[in-house]
Order: sequence, then structure tokens, then C-alpha cells
Amino acid sequence: MARILVVDDEKIIVKGIKFALEQDGNEVDTAYDGEEAVGKALSSEYDIILLDLMLPKLDGYEVCQRIREKSNVPIIMLTAKGDDMDKIMGLEYGADDYITKPFNILEVKARIKAILRRSKPEEKKDSDVIESGDIRIDTASRRIFIKEKEYNLTSKEFEMMLLLVNHPGKVYSRDSLLKEVWGVDYPGDARTVDVHIRRLREKIEPNPSEPRYIHTKWGMGYYYQK
Repeated sequence: MARILVVDDEKIIVKGIKFALEQDGNEVDTAYDGEEAVGKALSSEYDIILLDLMLPKLDGYEVCQRIREKSNVPIIMLTAKGDDMDKIMGLEYGADDYITKPFNILEVKARIKAILRRSKPEEKKDSDVIESGDIRIDTASRRIFIKEKEYNLTSKEFEMMLLLVNHPGKVYSRDSLLKEVWGVDYPGDARTVDVHIRRLREKIEPNPSEPRYIHTKWGMGYYYQK
């Protein structure tokens, strides 16, 4: 069903995750330190990566950052730390989601399925191309162009951009964006949205401090303007 890379230095955890995911028909590859993870992630094609935060050689933050320099493969960060700052930092470095240890393997499977369902390209149709002002979005191939220049967005950045562009001028609260993009059962908080909006602006805005496309309605939320 999917090709998955599981990265953790605790081999018993890797063994359990690998077994559970392979039971569902997935192909699972493994890595036990940061350098091995980067090497595999950049030399092979994966549908999703489960990445532990605390790793030898390179920590999860640096691994995530190096992968993001070359690839937009969805990344779920696994962390034993309960500190909210660790979660926010993971998102800042480019993770799409995070799960705190100890976790239920059913939760891991559900998160993986949710991300893969949203990120899987669909059959091409004429209606799959959305144009709004300077922006053109191909929803089938999940590509976005601004003034004919392509921008590489992560899965969640793309979904957020697609939602906003599809409803120009509509203000979405952080809670609304969290539910629309991450799902109603997502256990994270609204700061996740702020991190992704900031990352999105840094990629697509000529001047992120004075946004041209993604605007803030103070006290209310975010909206797209043509």
C-alpha cells in the first residue's frame, strides 16, 4: 500500500512498528541513526517517513531539515518529550505531524492513512487546475505555481494553500484550519497552524512580513487575497 521509512534508535520500537505496518501490506524500511536516515531518505522514494526526535549522530530536527532541502515527502515526528516546544520545533523544521511516545500503534496507522489519503495524486481532470490571480494549482499532481514559478510545498502547506485559494476573502480561524487540514480528531493545538502559515509565507511571499497572498485578520484568523 505504501513505502514507509521508520527511523528510531530503539530497535524494539522499530521492530514493533515495522511488523504492524507490514501486516497492512506496507513495505517498510528502517534506519537507526540520523545519518543513515538522511542517506536512505534521499537515495530512495518513500511515501511517508516516521522520524524519532532523539537520534544518534544527527537528531530528528537536523534529519528533517536535510530531507526538506531535497524532498517534500510527508514526515511524522516521533518524540518521547511532552514539551510543546519540541512539537513546535519539529513543525518549524518541516515535519507534517507529530506523535508523542508512548503511542498506540492504531493511532500511528490512522495518522499515516490520513496523510497518505490527502497527499496521493489523483487521476488528471481539466477541473483539477485552479487559477486565482497569480496562482495556479494543479490538484492532481499537487503542484503550485505563482507567476509561472513552481513552489515546493509540504503536504500540509499544500492543503492549507488549496483551501485558502479556493475561498478567497474567507477568514479561517486557527481552529477551523486545524479541523479542515488536519482533521477533526487531530489532537494538536492551534499553534500548529501558525507554524505552517509562517513556513508557507516564507516560501511563497516576496516579503513575508508584508504578505501579498496570505493575510492575517487580527483576532480572527487567516485569509487569501487575489
